[in-house]
Amino acid sequence: MIEIFISDRRVGRMALTPEGLCGFEYDADWIQSGFSISPFYLPLKPGLIMAKRDPFAGNFGVFDDSLPDGWGNLLLDRYLQEKGVDPYKLNILERLSLIGSTGRGALEYQPDKSIATDDEFLNFDRLANEIEKILESKESTGSVDLLYKYGGSSGGARPKVFAKLDGCEWLVKFKATSDPVNVGEIEYNYSLLAKECGIRMAETRLFDNRYFGVKRFDRTPQGKIHTISAAGLLNANYRIPCLDYSLLLKLTLNLTRDMEQVAQMFRLMVFNILISNRDDHAKNFSFQWIDGAWKLSPAYDLLPSSGFNGYHTTTINGKGEPALADTIAVATEIGLSKQSATQIIQELTEKCIAKKKTRFRLK
Repeated sequence: MIEIFISDRRVGRMALTPEGLCGFEYDADWIQSGFSISPFYLPLKPGLIMAKRDPFAGNFGVFDDSLPDGWGNLLLDRYLQEKGVDPYKLNILERLSLIGSTGRGALEYQPDKSIATDDEFLNFDRLANEIEKILESKESTGSVDLLYKYGGSSGGARPKVFAKLDGCEWLVKFKATSDPVNVGEIEYNYSLLAKECGIRMAETRLFDNRYFGVKRFDRTPQGKIHTISAAGLLNANYRIPCLDYSLLLKLTLNLTRDMEQVAQMFRLMVFNILISNRDDHAKNFSFQWIDGAWKLSPAYDLLPSSGFNGYHTTTINGKGEPALADTIAVATEIGLSKQSATQIIQELTEKCIAKKKTRFRLK
């Protein structure tokens, strides 16, 4: 069994059935004064709530968000193998315990078996070299301990680390094997363009003129912010196409009750279309619980990328290759006026063309 906490308050506890399904129960005190950490699948009520087998192998989506994938999983498996542990024999609860207090958002797991560090690390060239060694080798290297310490709980496919700089926490990305040499500069430039296009993003930097960094928006001087992806909220399999932007817009309205944030999600959709960001899967959109209300998180992972079979992973009006009529249809269905949607499309198209950053112009 593990216990789940937010800001030193016990949210609840979770155990596994013999069949490997997670069963979660809220703490009685949390029910009295807390909030639902996952409104659709973990409503705030007493009693045992059972997870389904799919799509997270018996886990709840909100807790699956805490687990690493891609690069983070590679690091974790190599790290465990060096310690003489077979990673394939670990169950969900044991993996969450390894995340402990180091995961995304505000959720923390006890017993906490994580390796946390408050060290400030500035030698990104050294980390890049060590990452390259790991990507090129199927065997563990002496750098696994170092990289696991700084990036063992990270999600996503690209190598990345968490770095503390001047008292602030940053996520810094590195080149994957298939990335262009200047991928850091590319993502940084698109982050600047996104801000020019009115998309809310956390502060970004280009460290050493090579490495893209974004300030963590789930960390503040006041503490951690509970953050959950669309995949976690909807129990959606982010590895395959499973969402349409019309559903994301409805989700935004349902959670936030705020048409301004719905318009923000629509703006993000248009930006992704214009720059050909087609790897727009369900984990690339998140929501946060702030001051007693759900809010759309700052945008992230905004750069040209290939999606499922070359199409957008999240479809637009059911289309992986949308036309102008599809974007307007998605907007009007949720209650945005055709005029407002058209203005957003025209504004972003002009800004992207001015920067020569669009590969696809809506017609």
